[in-house]
Amino acid sequence: MTSASAALPQQPGRTKAFLRLVMIEHSVFALPFAYIAALTAMYLWDENIHWGRLLLVTVAMVGLRTFAMAVNRIIDREIDARNPRTAHRELVTGAMSVKHAWTGALIALVVFLGAAALLNPLCLALAPVAVVPMVVYPYGKRFTNFPQAILGLAQAMGPIGGWLAITGEWSWEAVILGLAVGIWIGGFDLIYACQDVETDRQVGVKSVPARFGIPAAIWGARACHTVTTALFVWYALATDAGAFFWLGLVIVAGAFLYEHTIVRPTDLTRLNRAFFSVNGFIGIALFVCALLDLLVRGLTV
Repeated sequence: MTSASAALPQQPGRTKAFLRLVMIEHSVFALPFAYIAALTAMYLWDENIHWGRLLLVTVAMVGLRTFAMAVNRIIDREIDARNPRTAHRELVTGAMSVKHAWTGALIALVVFLGAAALLNPLCLALAPVAVVPMVVYPYGKRFTNFPQAILGLAQAMGPIGGWLAITGEWSWEAVILGLAVGIWIGGFDLIYACQDVETDRQVGVKSVPARFGIPAAIWGARACHTVTTALFVWYALATDAGAFFWLGLVIVAGAFLYEHTIVRPTDLTRLNRAFFSVNGFIGIALFVCALLDLLVRGLTV
């Protein structure tokens, strides 16, 4: 090894680079709500936790999310290269090739479809419906000022799929929870997009903050999270939730208030704390409270 080559930064392995590409740790945003739906369905079905199905739900969720993130990064790689915040991403720097990213995406898609097939026929039949918004979303910023609406639709699939995975039947309760999650994630993506306003306007990327300004995006996020809270309450009523779940809703409402206290139209310095820390906390806190509630009401481990 020459001194010149030794000075070069070491590139991560393909697997590690792919996991960084898809930000695998961010599964924490979607998985808790799929678990809430699946466990509630189990409680209503026979009051037993079916670990095999819960494992398949996990595999399906992680597979679909990994596919979605990889496709997003592939489609957006030229836009990412023109944005200083995203110019370090693996497809821009060359740490991951487009070919290998597509390979990882397709493997994740096969894993998702395989898990859906093992769950029940309805899950397999509806699997393509779940895939469509995952592919459409990255294109959304090219033709609409409201790409967060497409993202919300994509994220709503998690709880609905989690419920279908257990019962094999359509559930409007799961739709309520799915809408709550979709509007929640769409709302905090409005906040997240505020940091790219100037670059988006220069590049031609469409978004609410780029089109209507940061104050409008922040107020839109507040409206989304108000609707989210109302939908969580509706879900609690529809499923006859107990005290622990209602405690979780109080915690979530408090987290929303904190999030919108630290992020204001004139102060985005704590945006990353709001996006990563607070929203990750919301999902985990509500899941823990929902699980405790179901266990107290008779769900058997």
